Amino acid sequence: MAGRADRAYLKGMSAQDAAHDDERRLRRLLRRLPGRMQVTTRWLRRPEARWARIPAGVLLMVGGCLAILPFFGLWMLPLGLMLLADDIAPLRRLRERALRRLERRWPHWFLAAGPRRQALANAPASR
Repeated sequence: MAGRADRAYLKGMSAQDAAHDDERRLRRLLRRLPGRMQVTTRWLRRPEARWARIPAGVLLMVGGCLAILPFFGLWMLPLGLMLLADDIAPLRRLRERALRRLERRWPHWFLAAGPRRQALANAPASR
């Protein structure tokens, strides 16, 4: 299995460009969160917030496993994994792979903000 640098080279981009592309993809997906959750997630993803990010990621994963209770839900599990992926390399690779797959499957989730995004959001569903 090829590493990031190998895959990036084969695609004609540097490893740094591939990492930037993955970060852009994640930022665009996080923009879809509700406003207050966006602010909190942005703060947690800062490097100096590691002391809070790891416990928050673990708690979100535990909350995702308790989805049968009213306050908790399955949405907490992937968010916890994404937070932990900033600090754990194997999870980071899985996150990048999952984000690339999501972008291929649902590209409208990753559109930049602007009039085109609004037009697509208001368009009737094709399925």
